[in-house]
Amino acid sequence: MEIDRRKVITALGGASAVELMNPEARAEALEDYLSQQLDATMAAKLGVPQNTPTVAELEDQIETRPFRKGVGTLFAVGASTPFGNRVPGETDNVSRLAAMPAKPSLLDFFKLRFYPATHILQSADKALTSGMPEEIVLACLLHDSAHALMKADHGWWAAQLYEPYVSPKVTFAIRFHQALRFFPDPSVNYEYPILYNKIFGKDYVPPEYIKQAHDYARKHKFYMAARLVTVNDLYSFDPNHVVDPAKFTDIIGRHFKQPKEGLGYDNSAVAHMWRTIINPDVGL
Repeated sequence: MEIDRRKVITALGGASAVELMNPEARAEALEDYLSQQLDATMAAKLGVPQNTPTVAELEDQIETRPFRKGVGTLFAVGASTPFGNRVPGETDNVSRLAAMPAKPSLLDFFKLRFYPATHILQSADKALTSGMPEEIVLACLLHDSAHALMKADHGWWAAQLYEPYVSPKVTFAIRFHQALRFFPDPSVNYEYPILYNKIFGKDYVPPEYIKQAHDYARKHKFYMAARLVTVNDLYSFDPNHVVDPAKFTDIIGRHFKQPKEGLGYDNSAVAHMWRTIINPDVGL
């Protein structure tokens, strides 16, 4: 590592501060400085976010934004941007949504409500190209789509949204990927995502219900289905890799029970959730 003497002195408080240090204090300060520089260099190579906030610092940000981070992406300006931050110059108003077909299909929601859905489309594409079973590909395609409705506990929201239309394995995979993502599994080379330090705080500890969900899922026969969703859950996005939802038409046709009345109008236990996504502008 190259050492810039001027930067070291500045980092230690300036020449006057260094002059007041005894030789041992200078050596300790220099070693601490070099350790920090080494950590920063390695973090940059590994893609670790710099200036990673603590849980307390994230809590302090709550009153700095006009929406809550857990709100669905259809309900607030800026809610769909990374970490809930507004895009510079972004309008303060939400946009008018395109009309949905009278009998909307799952692909209609991808095109008109979940769009651009880059993350889940790339995750499903990764699963598909790596030869994963079709049910795993479908679970990857659907696992974060409930963000349009609600970000908080999105695994449970999404599982409930899709439960009438997919197999128990797909439902399980969607529901428990949320908990499993916080726990490494060396058997499939899954490590704690570096990005989570930025999102949840570098000192974040999952709450007890997440730990319990992980422990329950770990012993379940469908555990690996949920784990494979986390394996294919991408946390870096390639803007040049565009995936057309139509690519999954056949898989959806084989594993998704599309109601003939259209999603939202089949009188299922979750029809109201689909209608809310269709028209989030209706309310008292």
